[in-house]
Formats: sequence, structure tokens, C-alpha cells
Amino acid sequence: MKKIVECRNIYKNYYQGKLEVPVLKSINFVVNEGDYTAIVGPSGSGKSTLMNLIGCLDKATSGSLLIDGREVGSLSENELADIRLEKIGFVFQNFQLLGGQTALENVELPLTYANIPRKERREKAQQALGRVGLTDRMDFLPSQLSGGQKQRVAIARALVNNPRIVLADEPTGALDSRSGAQVMDLFEELNAEGVTVLVITHDQGIARRAKNRAEIIDGELGRL
Repeated sequence: MKKIVECRNIYKNYYQGKLEVPVLKSINFVVNEGDYTAIVGPSGSGKSTLMNLIGCLDKATSGSLLIDGREVGSLSENELADIRLEKIGFVFQNFQLLGGQTALENVELPLTYANIPRKERREKAQQALGRVGLTDRMDFLPSQLSGGQKQRVAIARALVNNPRIVLADEPTGALDSRSGAQVMDLFEELNAEGVTVLVITHDQGIARRAKNRAEIIDGELGRL
């Protein structure tokens, strides 16, 4: 089975003045193609730092991180941006939608950055919104959508480039329980279709819905 994410003995330290603060310690972790994995941990455990590393938003202090078989530690900022664009679909707690653009325009954004022609990116964005059940909301602005609908737009945007992995950071954190359950149902449906999903959460109930679980405490990761 193909490895999409592979962390090999990852350490991450930050500095407060001259003081070195260890945040992640000897992280060894694999996400395979087709997995649905959750990393669960309390606030301050290091899970957001780990998400930033896997999402190529930050670099490890030491160790090796491979995304779809490619070592990313020595890549330039432009090369990391290409990895994020081509390999990773992001879903954030607060949706990160542009308020002045419609649902369709928000979903088109990654395709715009990839220089996809307008007609093709419009068709792909429409297909992605249809995939998350929002065919009838394509021309709505974010302010006209419920929280659950906004998150589904964000998921459609994450899917539109056919990434190798969807990385979701606290995807239900800004939602009521009903909308959160619907979003998690959608992740399960997408995974059943073959989408590789990695969810970062503090919620044990959300984590239990994944096929594979790991827990991070004080910067150390262990399987559940």
C-alpha cells in the first residue's frame, strides 16, 4: 500500500529568546493511501504543530517528512507551495472562505492558482460542490450559508484539485453538534470513495469515527 505521509523521527523545537522549547518528540507516523486517520490530543499537545508540518506550512527541526514519497525538508518555499497545491487539500475550523466570493468562486480558487483555464475550473468546481451536496448553493455568498454549508464548501475546495490527502484541522470546532455530525458523515462517504483523510481534533468522539487513531500528548505520539 502506498504511503502518502511518512514521518520519520520528527522533532520540532521553538525558541523563546535563547530558550529552546521542544514541541514534538520522535514522531514516527504513516498515513497510507485510502486511510481515514485521526490524531487526537488536548490543547497544547502539539497536534497543530504536527498538522503544520504535514501540511508543509512549517519545517521540522530534525527528522524526515515525506509527502507522497517526496522528502520535503529541504524544499524551497515555492516547492512547498507546489506540494500544498497539488498534494494536500486543507479544511480549517473557521472555513477560510472569502466573504465577497460565491461558493463556486471559493471552490475555484486552487484551480486559479494552478492556472487551469476558466471553463475547466468552473466545471471542476461545480462537480466538487455537487459531490458535497451543494448544487443548489453555488451562487450563494458565505454570509448566506449555514456553518455546516460553509464547511462543505471548504471540503469541496479541498477536493477540487484531486489531492493525495485531505487534511482537516478541527473541522467541526465551529459547528453545532448536528452540523458537525453531517460533516463527519461526509468525510466517511468520501473515504469510502477512496479519498485519504487525516483529521486533527481534540474531540475523542470525532476521533472514534476514523478507521485509525493516534493520540498526541506532550509532543509524543502513540497509536490508540
